[in-house]
Amino acid sequence: MKKLEEEYEEIQPKIYAFFYAKTGNRTTAQDLCHDTFYEACKSIASFNGHSTLSTWMFSIANNLLKKYYRKNKYQQSLMQKLALMPAAEIHSLEELTEINEDTKILLHHISMLEDAAREIVLLRIYGELSFTEIGALIGKSENYARVTFHRLKLKIQKAMEVAL
Repeated sequence: MKKLEEEYEEIQPKIYAFFYAKTGNRTTAQDLCHDTFYEACKSIASFNGHSTLSTWMFSIANNLLKKYYRKNKYQQSLMQKLALMPAAEIHSLEELTEINEDTKILLHHISMLEDAAREIVLLRIYGELSFTEIGALIGKSENYARVTFHRLKLKIQKAMEVAL
């Protein structure tokens, strides 16, 4: 349990960012993040060490996100949610900065990727997971995750250059 507490400070912002990027909603991201750590604390005895603790935590986070999607029949893409967000929800300059135009463009291009590709990009960028951890989560090799991410990054960069 102590290792989990130590890891919390480092991994919590990454898991929150992952959920925020996937849902586009701060409250939902916070709730799912808390649920992830609750589930991890509840089942820490089942952690067998075959993966890193952060990979295990992201596996829990992924499962909770899938449950969330099923429960809420969430079908809109992240960009549709951001586009529909009323300006009244932005209360401070800090919040406005967080949802700047470059971020919207990046998230738009990420949302246009296939599900598996989008997962790799989000786990790497927002989850800050290593390619080994990403490979373990998606059931592929570290090299597959590395090469796929690199190709997707180039694809997104090219699309963003064209958009500008």
